[in-house]
Amino acid sequence: MTPSDADYQRAVDLLRAGELVAIPTETVYGLGADAANPAAVAKIFAAKGRPADHPLIVHLAGHDAVDHWAEQVPDVAWELMETFWPGPLTVILKKQAWVPDAVTGGQDTVGLRVPGHPVALELLRRFAAASGEHAGIAAPSANRFGRISPTTASHVAEELGDAVPMILDGGPCAVGIESTIVDCSRGEPVVLRPGHISPLHLEAIVGRRPAIETAVGAPRVSGSLEAHYAPVTPLRMVAGERLLDFINAQRHRGGRCGVISPNQPPQAGMPHAWRLMSADPVGYAHDIYAALRDMDHAGVDLIVVESLPEGAEWTAVADRLRRAVAGAGQA
Repeated sequence: MTPSDADYQRAVDLLRAGELVAIPTETVYGLGADAANPAAVAKIFAAKGRPADHPLIVHLAGHDAVDHWAEQVPDVAWELMETFWPGPLTVILKKQAWVPDAVTGGQDTVGLRVPGHPVALELLRRFAAASGEHAGIAAPSANRFGRISPTTASHVAEELGDAVPMILDGGPCAVGIESTIVDCSRGEPVVLRPGHISPLHLEAIVGRRPAIETAVGAPRVSGSLEAHYAPVTPLRMVAGERLLDFINAQRHRGGRCGVISPNQPPQAGMPHAWRLMSADPVGYAHDIYAALRDMDHAGVDLIVVESLPEGAEWTAVADRLRRAVAGAGQA
């Protein structure tokens, strides 16, 4: 999908007027507002039902804007940004004093990212040209708070409806899960949210594998709450060797499962809904939110996800599914 000049102009005009625009990124669709306008940012929280102390990520058109938003940027942060931007990496840095508390959740840090999606970058460039060269768009995922992140424009429409004046359609998201968040505000880089850029990728730049820290005491960041990314239907993770017995037991109780698995259904004529996933962690990540959303609409009593393999390359998907299990089944 390539928006027209008129589409971009309307999006810029809405953002400058303090309105919301849903934007495509390579990770998930974001719900965007002018990050320098606290009243506009407040509309994001209202539309999502998001807690006010939960910080947002500021999307920028390029590296040139970093010093406008952040201070004391360490060398390692610049190395990470030079390597992975534009792309699915958010860097947490000490904020400049002027950055609104509405964006940072009242913290002294700010999350910055240059997205790797041509439509997002074009919008950011046009918005900066119209609003000032360092302008940024604050954009968490464009869904109701705690629910499954959207990876297509239609998912955004389904989630938020009339709460968002414009959805800029850039086609399906290429990555499918949220950006890796690396905190560079406290010395040694620490991963606060795993994502497509893995600890192994980061190790190649930093020289050592960064710790993954989601504990209290770290800066609060998007997607760090225990329950998140969740379907309305209850969700269970079940080991592969127990999967058939588990879903047969559900059937004997009169229940119907939606199964998400990288393996073919073990029985022909199985009454359960089945979503066959890639056995590759990148392909699996690309499809997992759409699979959860499909199963939420499939009229099943329980979504069953076959347990993931061990290994660092599965860390990000495992993180999302663990939080989805914690939040699932709550209307």
